[in-house]
Amino acid sequence: MASNASKNTSLTPSPDEGIDEEEVSYNTEEKARPIQIVLANEDEHSFELDAAALEKILLQDHVKDLNVVVVSVAGAFRKGKSFLLDFMLRYMHNQRESWIGGDDEPLLGFTWRGGCERETTGIQIWSEVFVVDKPDGSKVAVLLVDTQGAFDSQSTIKDCATVFALSTMTSSIQVYNLSQNIQEDDLQHLQLFTEYGRLAMEEIYLKPFQSLMFLIRDWSYPYEHDYGLEGGNTFLERRLQVKQNQHEELQNVRKHIHSCFSNIGCFLLPHPGLKVATNPYFDGRLRDIDEDFKRELAELVPLLLAPDRLVEKEIGGNKVTCRDLLEYFKAYIKIYQGEELPHPKSMLQATAEANNLTAVAGAKDMYSKSMEMICGGDKPYIAPADWSVVTRSFVNTRGVLPTTLAALANLVMGVALLSLCVWAYVKYSGEFREVGTLIDQVAETLWEQVRSCETLMLDIYTLALSSK
Repeated sequence: MASNASKNTSLTPSPDEGIDEEEVSYNTEEKARPIQIVLANEDEHSFELDAAALEKILLQDHVKDLNVVVVSVAGAFRKGKSFLLDFMLRYMHNQRESWIGGDDEPLLGFTWRGGCERETTGIQIWSEVFVVDKPDGSKVAVLLVDTQGAFDSQSTIKDCATVFALSTMTSSIQVYNLSQNIQEDDLQHLQLFTEYGRLAMEEIYLKPFQSLMFLIRDWSYPYEHDYGLEGGNTFLERRLQVKQNQHEELQNVRKHIHSCFSNIGCFLLPHPGLKVATNPYFDGRLRDIDEDFKRELAELVPLLLAPDRLVEKEIGGNKVTCRDLLEYFKAYIKIYQGEELPHPKSMLQATAEANNLTAVAGAKDMYSKSMEMICGGDKPYIAPADWSVVTRSFVNTRGVLPTTLAALANLVMGVALLSLCVWAYVKYSGEFREVGTLIDQVAETLWEQVRSCETLMLDIYTLALSSK
């Protein structure tokens, strides 16, 4: 595989950045490869997280505090997900116009092969974290994720839902890999797999997931909708259109999908050619791939991975770092380890738990660094009285906003409870009807204003978390 780094992508930190070589273990000591982070137990139809492997990737010093971009590919098995990801790897290694490679260059990276049996199980992540300079000057960490194909002969519907849900919950760009067309059952499966985000959306007034890209492989109708993004978006708009004469169930599926994702697009990709589909010895060389496919592929990958197109992972409206992502993986995997599919409430609770854990980890890291600057090993002795002043100052800085919010929340709760008791008494006794009418009017007015207050509350919440 081509390995020339572009000016926008830093594969390993330079010595000028002050990073020890031994800290970048996957980039220097080992050859980059796919790492299994979610392991599938086929006998028990359960999944577990390899936390140690994930920590080794996400907690490298040069990336752990960078905002993360997670590009994941999911969909039915044997539809070319790993094959596509390997072209993404080529682009990340070489973002020049010739990134797609030479005609006789075999395709390396995530394991893939032809045939009818599945290749990938669980969830795999590429061990090399790509550090990319965005046009605004910020650096982000880019992760590429491969997932177990859905609906093979060894997976239950719970297995498929678990993998797809975990992938969607932790990714900033979810590529939904489909074959030939968007069938109604594809939309229904998508609704099922994303159902766990709906309650979180209702709680925080945000769409729970970010970008969804429908990737239609082997598109055979370019005379109706051209290959590429423009034709795909036109096709998708028609497919997801809610019509009055549709059955209510079909309308609900489409409304649900729109309500769950902040951005939805579609790309139509032609068939790669008979040599790719029928030759058991095909190894990814471009000379065996049809020109139409190569041309559209050269458009697709930069749409997802170009520095100005990268979508940083957000949860609850807040940017997620590599360190944070580890905690979210740990929290989310727990809710899928039972025998039954979890209630959406479990996802909301897991997100809240992960938010708390990331806040604690951030506060601990900030405290350690601050104390190291004041009384580290190379610092002079500090008197106990001065130490107490410094400690109180740090605690007060961390606690002002959360304490204020807690007091405000308690006040609002008390007023609401008192109003509810008065309202119930009025309705039961029939006395003080004017007071009951006033409470009804105030409640209706407050309800109408909730949406307008959304931005303010989210700003306060973001400020509280950003101080970690």
